[in-house]
Amino acid sequence: MSLDTVDVALPRADASRLADLLAKFAEISESTDGVTRLAYTPLERAAHRMFTDQLSALGLRTWTDAAGNSYAERPGDAGPAPAVGTGSHLDSVPRAGRFDGIAGVAAAMEVARLLVEADVRHAHPIRFVAFAGEEGARFGQACTGSRIAAGLLSSSDLADLRDVHGVSLAEAMRAVGLDPSRVEEARWRADDWAAFVELHIEQGGVLEAQGVPIGIVDLISGSTRFRLDLHGRASHTGGTPMHQRADAMTAAAEITLLAESIATDPRHHGTRATVGRLELEPGSITTIPGEARLYVDIRDVDSDRQRSTATELIHGARAICERRGVGLDIELLGDASPVVLPIWLRRRIAETCTATGTAYRVLPSGASHDSQMINKVVPAGMIFVPSRAGLSHVPEEWTSSADLAAGTDLLARSLLALDHELTTTSSAEGAC
Repeated sequence: MSLDTVDVALPRADASRLADLLAKFAEISESTDGVTRLAYTPLERAAHRMFTDQLSALGLRTWTDAAGNSYAERPGDAGPAPAVGTGSHLDSVPRAGRFDGIAGVAAAMEVARLLVEADVRHAHPIRFVAFAGEEGARFGQACTGSRIAAGLLSSSDLADLRDVHGVSLAEAMRAVGLDPSRVEEARWRADDWAAFVELHIEQGGVLEAQGVPIGIVDLISGSTRFRLDLHGRASHTGGTPMHQRADAMTAAAEITLLAESIATDPRHHGTRATVGRLELEPGSITTIPGEARLYVDIRDVDSDRQRSTATELIHGARAICERRGVGLDIELLGDASPVVLPIWLRRRIAETCTATGTAYRVLPSGASHDSQMINKVVPAGMIFVPSRAGLSHVPEEWTSSADLAAGTDLLARSLLALDHELTTTSSAEGAC
């Protein structure tokens, strides 16, 4: 396909407008040191309202589904037809940067503005999405809104997912005006969607190191997350000899080092194992820890190795705890398989890069994304833009406005290229 098939009078993305959007979203935060906007909180819903308010002001139809995902749609010229979509998420981890997820939503909003202001015509509806609850920081399981949309999470699951304060996902949804008993209504139908492209920051340092402005994702890593509850015996640090201790903390430390050892051995090239949170009780400098909770995240591009790594670590944890006289309970928090994204969609994005003279490289994603879930319903692709120093999930997370604008330009032209291809294919099939 040549560029002239979709070469319309489409203005370039406005870098300063994108930066302003990101700054406004960053103000919706419970912390000033980075962005804290957890899933299914009033702050997350406020960010979603900003999304729908701005796109409604452009004349787009907007709505929110029972899972809390927000939508805006610009109709196509062909009447009822499956949509071409784009978007990302608006929630964050604690003390995050302003780009993870939000960059993709801001890019979607900028694409909508460009299409409206230039009155660009397209056959298929173009649908813009802000997913709810992508981060697993609050309830352990990632991609809640997109999991529900893909039919991977049902209303019966929501009471079992709880945050550190014991609040269930169902309770959190009710608190922000959503009805968890109706989430099945939020499931996407395959015939409502033609394709979906998500723009996201890389969250790694490959693009920056190679001086390449665009990444096209071929594979998204899977993730297995679980909690280890260690039950030792709290006692006085001075009065208890070393050989009489059942120290939950030292057992937790050994398990943490075991996770690192497994992930860095020659059998696990590409595996990432992380203890991201460690909680101790009673938490006194003069008391041996009697309880420890470890939150473990195993990621891999190999599905079998992902699960075998989790199993190996759990078996090792049992042996460590038994040797140290410490009890162990295990709770699975979430599990998602790696996903290979459709090659035809990657090629279309790559062809758009070539036609516009944009350098790119194909690379996997180590992080989970909403596209990983909805790919079960609609063919999904991903565009990465560079992350400075590869940092993410920290206040120092940064992508330049120029890089984000370049990614947004590619996103807009890729969506129009997909619209053109799907229209041409449909016309050819109708003529047969």
